[in-house]
Amino acid sequence: MHLELPKARVESLKDFLKHYLMIVLSILTALGLEAWIEHTHHAHAAETARAQIEAEIRANLAEVKSSLAQDERQARALAKIRNALVEDFKARAPDDAVARHVQSLVALEGFNLNLRWPSLRQEAWDVAVANQSASWIDDAHMRRYAAAYAGQRDMVTTLSANLALVMNGPRMVDAMTDMRIGTVQPREFLHVIGQMTLMLDQAKNNLVTLQDRLQAALAEAQAH
Repeated sequence: MHLELPKARVESLKDFLKHYLMIVLSILTALGLEAWIEHTHHAHAAETARAQIEAEIRANLAEVKSSLAQDERQARALAKIRNALVEDFKARAPDDAVARHVQSLVALEGFNLNLRWPSLRQEAWDVAVANQSASWIDDAHMRRYAAAYAGQRDMVTTLSANLALVMNGPRMVDAMTDMRIGTVQPREFLHVIGQMTLMLDQAKNNLVTLQDRLQAALAEAQAH
């Protein structure tokens, strides 16, 4: 901020007060203008950051919905095979008959975990935090955005933990290898497909929870 002070001679108290008030008013005007420019810049940066963050959340929500639809289809296919085998065992069907039934079911429904988890982006959020434009977004929106991105991180961590807890990777590979060579151990196969179905169900539950969080963030943001 640069001020040009008056160069006229001060010959009386009245002149002094007049020049003094002019200086004070000039300083206040300059400070007010500077504050207004800064506020305008911050408001524009906050609005840009909000638009980018909400666009990113909408893209993530679309990915979640697509992944959820695919996982639901795969879970239904595997559950159909699992339930049929459970009925065979309850009916005390011979192992060779169950094995043939497994082969026919797999030929129709397929046998693969085929779990899909969405690619969740957070570049817009990271940029807003890095360039401090996030600090100029109002608290209500920031809380909703932060909850949405925290939900994304939590769901990824939960999925990884569930995979390690529920799935026996080598066992699943062995079952798939047996299927390729036409050799099926019915009870072992039932255990594996039970794990796969449970894993898909847990992934679906996580995706539904995340979908709700993202939808809530966008719905509340659009309401304001």
